[in-house]
Amino acid sequence: MLEKTFYKNMLRHSFDIPVRVRYWDGKEEVYGEGEPQNTIIFHEAIPTKDIMKNASIALGEAYMDKKIEVDGSIEALIISAYRSAESFMRNSSFMKWLPKTSHSEKKSKEDIHSHYDIGNDFYKMWLDKTMTYSCAYFKTNHDTLEQAQENKVHHILNKLNMKPGETLLDIGCGWGTLIYTAAKEYGVRATGITLSEEQFHHVKKLIADEHLEDRLSVQLIDYRELKNVTFDHISSVGMFEHVGSENLGEYFNVIENLLTKEGTALIHGISRQQGGATNGWINKYIFPGGYVPGVAELVSRITENKLQLIDLESLRLHYQRTLEIWDRNFKDKIEPITAQYGERFVRMWDLYLQACAASFAASNIDVVQYLLVKPEHNTLPLTRAYMD
Repeated sequence: MLEKTFYKNMLRHSFDIPVRVRYWDGKEEVYGEGEPQNTIIFHEAIPTKDIMKNASIALGEAYMDKKIEVDGSIEALIISAYRSAESFMRNSSFMKWLPKTSHSEKKSKEDIHSHYDIGNDFYKMWLDKTMTYSCAYFKTNHDTLEQAQENKVHHILNKLNMKPGETLLDIGCGWGTLIYTAAKEYGVRATGITLSEEQFHHVKKLIADEHLEDRLSVQLIDYRELKNVTFDHISSVGMFEHVGSENLGEYFNVIENLLTKEGTALIHGISRQQGGATNGWINKYIFPGGYVPGVAELVSRITENKLQLIDLESLRLHYQRTLEIWDRNFKDKIEPITAQYGERFVRMWDLYLQACAASFAASNIDVVQYLLVKPEHNTLPLTRAYMD
């Protein structure tokens, strides 16, 4: 009885849309005014002590294990919960911080391996043909995901203001689309580095297949291992989320050391305008060691390391749309994914994609591009027109 009272008190204030809740005893409650479009079904009670210990882990695991079902859009529910001032998702009693995690070179490699080395075949099932696993850039409402990912790559490379024959380093190069485009279309000599063996072998094959050995290379190393070399341009997309708060200063120090005097660096990553944060469930199941830095925190680390921020652009709604397309693609392949990885894995990834889309929609997190130069760099165009 006390457990049911706890749930009722928690849920009746958690959404700003009408929601139906079906409890484990078969009884239903409707919270909010109007006809609910979403129903939360509890097949069993999740112990209150688990929710109070870490709500994201307890409820996320319950969904993975089918102790909780959602009839309707998970994304819409989470967006509503972020909008509600009294929601458990905004209540400090339920928001727990994780213990400090290690981001040594060895631990970083293990964390990257656990996520990106699930297998190239898995990501091929629901990413677009470019194999780009980061926020796309939609110039029009009619852009396909593939077109929007190509837009994003060109948006980054244009911001860097590269010239043929110059050099580019991509820290965390993924499956190589950005460095491949830079070498083929911009005439630069591009180097990618990654900690993912799956991505490394994919890029090596791409270089060989396209006969680009003279303009393109990839290394399986940590960014902290690069010594005695500089580059005219540096890009890093979706990378600093893996660095950890304690290593952000070192990350930007490495970039400053690797960048030529009149070079440019474009750093693209998930940031929070409200300050840095982590999520227990995502850290446990999706991105071990992940940390989303605050915008102010990042700007401080940038300027502390003798770099100048000259352009900042939020792509928050672009990432919401990207994730929604990924989730649709994922669901289109749900049968082969389930056959290979199991239903619990599928429920985990579906929850992850929808929850992230909701978090961007609700401004709980943002994705930002930071264009950086050294203080003495004064040769970039005076307006942003060159970026298009």
